[in-house]
Amino acid sequence: MKWGGRRQSDNMEDRRGMSGGGKAVLGGGLIGIVILLLNMFGGETGQTLAPILNQFQEGQSAPTEQRELTAQEKQEGEFVNALLVDNEDVWTKIFKENGWNYEAPKLVLFSGQVQTACGGASSASGPFYCPGDRKVYMDMTFFEELKSKFGAKGGDFAVAYVVAHEIGHHVQTLLGTSAKMRKMQEGLSEAEANKLSVALELQADFYAGVWTHYNEEMNKILEPGDIEEALSAANAVGDDAIQKKMQGQVVPDSFTHGTSEQRMYWFNKGFKSGDVKQGDTFAEIN
Repeated sequence: MKWGGRRQSDNMEDRRGMSGGGKAVLGGGLIGIVILLLNMFGGETGQTLAPILNQFQEGQSAPTEQRELTAQEKQEGEFVNALLVDNEDVWTKIFKENGWNYEAPKLVLFSGQVQTACGGASSASGPFYCPGDRKVYMDMTFFEELKSKFGAKGGDFAVAYVVAHEIGHHVQTLLGTSAKMRKMQEGLSEAEANKLSVALELQADFYAGVWTHYNEEMNKILEPGDIEEALSAANAVGDDAIQKKMQGQVVPDSFTHGTSEQRMYWFNKGFKSGDVKQGDTFAEIN
């Protein structure tokens, strides 16, 4: 991905190199990662993991630590900032074209644990969006786990896809989609409520594709293999792929994020169409 020469956004907070004490809502270690990947990406908050993980986390806290960022970490931060800038520019343009007003989210890079308006989180929660403070949270070690344990190709555009997916949840918050979905879930069975969660996640994948389409038109960002990196990440985090790998069987009623095929399909649809209004996943999921 071509990303050099971008302006720097004031909406990124780099909290790596510092960590505060206190309990984390979302789990750590292998247990946290296993449960995380069964619920990938953690949607807006990942709070559905908390009841399961609390039993493993009770009483644990992280020591306070400060350190200098490495050269690689500094470069990662510059790259993520460039992605944030591109998302700001694209979504400002899309919203303006549709007569809407875009309010950019903030993006927080952290290591270990972080406190959010949605509660505490650890690195094992994976990237997530918190509507309470309208911030995206990411620990960059997630991407190595995704590559080494779950077969994604990795690469810079895998990161771009994840950032765009999480900012897609911010778009859903601004448009009222997330609130509407939660209202629709009231009184439904778990299986039916899960279908709506799947639709929300697939729409975020679609928005990531739309962002890619616009960003290519605006900045000519794509290099050979970039789309394949995004699709590989989408394939790796499909509910069916993760369940089959982690528990040896697939339970469709428990899906919350969609199959590998669905995730790749909706990203591709957004990328190829570039039309934000073609992303009614709720109409097509039922």
